[in-house]
Amino acid sequence: MASIAVAGATGYVGGRLIPLLLAAGHEVTVLSRNVQKLRDVPWRERVKTVEGSMEQAHAAAQLCAGADIVYYLVHSMSGSKGAAADFEKVERLCALNLGQAARDAGVKRLVYLSGLHPEGELSRHLSSRTEVGEILLASGVPTAVLQAGLVIGSGSASFEMIRHLTDVLPVMPAPKWVLNKIQPIAVRDALHYLMGAAELPSTLNRTFDIGGPDVLTYAQMMRGYAAMAGLRSPTIIALPVLTPWLAAQWVNLVTPVPRNLAIPLVESLQHDCVVAESDIMEYIPEPEGGLTSYRRAVELALRKIQADAVETTWATAHALSAPAEPLPSDPEWAGQKVFTDERSKATAAPASKVWAVVEGIGGENGYYSLPFAWTVRGWMDKLAGGVGLARGRRSPNHLQLNDTVDWWRVETLERGHLLRLRAEMIVPGRAWLEFEVTPAKEDDGSVFRQRAIFFPRGLWGRLYWLAVLPFHGVIFKNMASRITAAAARVEQVREQGS
Repeated sequence: MASIAVAGATGYVGGRLIPLLLAAGHEVTVLSRNVQKLRDVPWRERVKTVEGSMEQAHAAAQLCAGADIVYYLVHSMSGSKGAAADFEKVERLCALNLGQAARDAGVKRLVYLSGLHPEGELSRHLSSRTEVGEILLASGVPTAVLQAGLVIGSGSASFEMIRHLTDVLPVMPAPKWVLNKIQPIAVRDALHYLMGAAELPSTLNRTFDIGGPDVLTYAQMMRGYAAMAGLRSPTIIALPVLTPWLAAQWVNLVTPVPRNLAIPLVESLQHDCVVAESDIMEYIPEPEGGLTSYRRAVELALRKIQADAVETTWATAHALSAPAEPLPSDPEWAGQKVFTDERSKATAAPASKVWAVVEGIGGENGYYSLPFAWTVRGWMDKLAGGVGLARGRRSPNHLQLNDTVDWWRVETLERGHLLRLRAEMIVPGRAWLEFEVTPAKEDDGSVFRQRAIFFPRGLWGRLYWLAVLPFHGVIFKNMASRITAAAARVEQVREQGS
């Protein structure tokens, strides 16, 4: 097993590569500007950390010391505002520092993840990444520069741009670059090639193009995303007059992708980005089962995100089990849009009494808040062809997994602790209502937590949530208060009786 160093551990690819390196038995050292950002990642205690930046020669030297292989996964355009404004200069300095440090430390292999690009004039972003690769190739240390197109997976800035543009805009005026050819690659396949690069012959010093099996236009990628997300295919109107700068401002306005990322990404889309050679196949075979199609990569990302967002209650994210899975170190703007309404209430009533109220919710017992509003919503659902509130409950006081509760279905039941109801009403998205009861730590009371979760489907889903938001502010607040109050009354009656 090798001693491996990784620059860019808190980045999208780096955070997913490190668990694979550890699983393969390698010793791993990581470099991060702020090691506190690694606090919640599951592998934090299994790696050696170096705090600093590749802009600092001493930090680069410390990272490379004793390393057999160094992965360089840093892109300064996503750093501070100052770095983003002049990222070419910063990238050049970082590459020179790494090359010198790796040569001095006797590193056997450098691996750099760059971008696919055509010959000729390039955007600032692609030109800078190409220059970094050239610096490392000339460093005297054998270097593998893997040139990838758009990486598809939750958290990837490129994928997030596709996701949010498609989710929000059923009709999109776009620059003519939406018709350019792009060869995206699933994050799992990019990681496969990165892992394989550690085994390349020691004399190899060159670039390799890597990509998935599909060559698509950006418009086709948006339509493919819509199909996998269950959205109506967007109408995309290519406009020859929309400049890259204006397009980037539009992306920044419509999506949560930061402007310092949106501008270089949009500029890069001015070019066709497709694989020009497939020499990597001579050294690293395709993953078992073949390369992942674009639509399959989207499907994997969407499925995992939705499962995590619902399954994670009030705990931190669990260990990474798939490359498409969100990580604690991912940026705040990453991931599918999800709306939540969370309430928490402490009560003197014991957890058992609060749970009894929770398990009896719905049906004739109602929802402890504005019963007329719930009735009206039930009528509306019924008129729209939904199930309404007429189904009621099987039992007034007890639930079983998969029971119906009006327009809900019991999806998760941890008796005495957790109840999650999945909505079966007609709604532009997917919705859950979740209740959790835990004993208080300091006395005989308990803590009641309530959470409404909504995954909007396209623009209409977001508008729906905004329309009902004022009512939620009243309904869910009253629900939490009255459920705990009902439990407290039961406890008071019990105490008076005793």
